[in-house]
Amino acid sequence: MPRTCSKRPRRFDPGPETRLVSGDNPVLSLRDGAARAILASDLDVKTALAQDVATRWHGRRLSLRSPLDTLPPLRPGRPERPELVSPTQVKRRSLHSPHGRIALLHAIAHIELNATDLALDIVARFATAPMPQSFFDGWMQVAFEEAKHFNMVRERLRALGADYGDVPAHDGLWQAAHDTRNDLTARLAVVPLILEARGLDVTPSLRAKMREAGDEESAAVLDVIYEDEKKHVAIGAKWFRFLCAREGKDAAETFRLLVRANFRGAPKPPFNDLARAAAGLTPTFYRALSSQNMS
Repeated sequence: MPRTCSKRPRRFDPGPETRLVSGDNPVLSLRDGAARAILASDLDVKTALAQDVATRWHGRRLSLRSPLDTLPPLRPGRPERPELVSPTQVKRRSLHSPHGRIALLHAIAHIELNATDLALDIVARFATAPMPQSFFDGWMQVAFEEAKHFNMVRERLRALGADYGDVPAHDGLWQAAHDTRNDLTARLAVVPLILEARGLDVTPSLRAKMREAGDEESAAVLDVIYEDEKKHVAIGAKWFRFLCAREGKDAAETFRLLVRANFRGAPKPPFNDLARAAAGLTPTFYRALSSQNMS
């Protein structure tokens, strides 16, 4: 159940992870900073570090990698809560009740937290791949914005008397990172072009339902997330097409092959074809993979 909201300002206890960015142990490179942010279990530290490293990278104050870098972990750092359960155990509630809106916002916060780590992992894990500097520019922009989204949703939860960790969450989102940890092209196919693109399909209806329920503040948060998601899918589509062109492969056919090999399940309609196409993900990529065509 959500906790009672206290009027006393919450004190920020930075915890031991602050040593990661102290003068005694400075971030060595982009790969090092991204890996440390993934490892951080304090979520205030994780999001602050992700945004700080992104800012420093975009200001050209970090190198791409160094010999002493922290390497990306197999799993990201997480606090003790929320309880992680099977997706089938996550309950759905009506958005017309406060508890239902809290449950939805908590699920979105969980998605945005994982999206932050997934963006950081693309940078840290594939820092030795022969990619242009602008590739890392794009993914650190994504990491910065996903961290922003998590913090925005968390603040909205707190305004409703709850917090991240109060509701069980499912443990399947990081599986995409594990399954594609050795293949950048597969990672781009599954994470931005399947998981992130799903947000383009469902977010418009969710924000409309929030407004119908009179929760304009939560709908405004979803407005920001939706506009940023369009950019994130476009970044994924750009670099997926880049890799396919460099290898002389048809992008749509390669996408379908990689999704069938690396993604459990199938993309679910209805699709937001206009938003997907504007991001460079045309129906030739995903229509043949949809659950309506997999029987």
